[in-house]
Amino acid sequence: MFIKTGDKVRVISGKDKGKEGTVTKTLSAKNRVVVEGINKIKKHQKATQSTPQGGIIEKEAPIQVSNVMLIDPSNNEPTKVGFRVEDGNKVRFGKKSGKTID
Repeated sequence: MFIKTGDKVRVISGKDKGKEGTVTKTLSAKNRVVVEGINKIKKHQKATQSTPQGGIIEKEAPIQVSNVMLIDPSNNEPTKVGFRVEDGNKVRFGKKSGKTID
């Protein structure tokens, strides 16, 4: 998977197309990511000791990783991601700018 936790991404398809957010969690086994403020759902929460109020809460649901695109920090545009070896370390780079991402 080309996306990591903490990356800034833009949604390229679906109901939240065009929105940007930060990846809070990656689910690599299911090829999904949870993005802050994207794909909000309403969940009916039963009252428990930890949440005595209960009620309807809004939370982010996972989104397919193919529906998001990494934003290159150097030029602030969505870009495809490539891998290369620099000084014996595998690093990601943006295909548009050619600069190293991490």
